[in-house]
Amino acid sequence: MTSAAERGAAATAQPAAAGAQGHSREGASRTPGPSPLSRPRLYEQLADHIADFIDAQGLVPGDRLPPERRLAKDLGVSRATLSRALVALEVRGRLEVRHGDGAVVRDPLASVALPSLDDASAAEVLRARAATMAALARAAAQHPNSSLRTALLGDDGTARTLDDVWECVVRLSGDDDLLVGLDRALAARLRQVPLPEPPAAAVAHLAAAVRGGRVEQVADACTAVLGLSTG
Repeated sequence: MTSAAERGAAATAQPAAAGAQGHSREGASRTPGPSPLSRPRLYEQLADHIADFIDAQGLVPGDRLPPERRLAKDLGVSRATLSRALVALEVRGRLEVRHGDGAVVRDPLASVALPSLDDASAAEVLRARAATMAALARAAAQHPNSSLRTALLGDDGTARTLDDVWECVVRLSGDDDLLVGLDRALAARLRQVPLPEPPAAAVAHLAAAVRGGRVEQVADACTAVLGLSTG
């Protein structure tokens, strides 16, 4: 015969066991949700759109795209995003971006192998780095947090090297591992070439242009610190 104490203990244990089973079933039903979709960055989508535009318009090698200012307005994107898209198309071999001359269409069927950085001349590497720097600096100049731009690039009265300023620019430019990686590779290649130190005034001008959000000035500022002509 079961005692009253035993019957009470059993009655208490049953709800607890049921609750534990219910908790177990609830936990088992919580399967991991689907991982977020991998979405291409806007500039990658824009690069594809421009490539389609080149094909649709029947543009041939040597033809030029509209000026960047007009192209950005027509496409409804920022100059920074457009600049990244043009760099991406240059890497693909669809365009050649010439400073002061705009973006020129290249032959998409030409089997032209991009030269390795070891084989490229210093002039070629300089021009390529001017393009990557301009794209990153434009993005940095459009960083929505002006206080952060000021904090990172503010004039504290001490001389700052291009490397110091550029690390801040890269941080402000956003998450773009491909473009940043390419820029760092170009910078490493240029360290093998005996180049003069960038003028302190040019470095200060680059920092001030990004800090002040003056997008129209950053490309010329980048070419100036690299010792290239801005004409």
